[in-house]
Amino acid sequence: MNTQHVALEYEVHDNFSELNSKEIELLKKALEAASNAYAPYSQFSVGAALLLDDGEIILGNNQENGAYPSGLCAERVAFFWKGANRKENKIIMVAIRAISSVVDTAHPITPCGSCRQVMLEYELNQAEPITLLMQGSSGQIYKMKGIKNLLPLYFNEEGLRKGS
Repeated sequence: MNTQHVALEYEVHDNFSELNSKEIELLKKALEAASNAYAPYSQFSVGAALLLDDGEIILGNNQENGAYPSGLCAERVAFFWKGANRKENKIIMVAIRAISSVVDTAHPITPCGSCRQVMLEYELNQAEPITLLMQGSSGQIYKMKGIKNLLPLYFNEEGLRKGS
């Protein structure tokens, strides 16, 4: 038996003054997207903003439904919209933020497992890392280079091949 270790590397920024103008803009757009989320059941509104290689910013927010499995997270809304409408463009960066009247969101909000897998698929397909910014309604900002860092033992198409 041997033991393997997985390390997670990310930067922690105390405020916007440590970020560049595009990162600040993307975080502000993610908060704007969160404010337009449809979250009547959880009261936990999440926004995602994608920066594409042509400078366009794509927004997504969580969309809940009384039949809970029918809803979608903000990240998947934004990534799937990009995939359906801007297939030729690469994603440079994604910002994720959340607001809530019932849950403390004054800390970085991280994506769920399903969103991590979806975001990684896009990163693998474009063969370039996507920078990830995570913040709550306020407070610290986590910055990570590459979705692979968020999901180090990931599942990909190799697991679907016969004989794998």
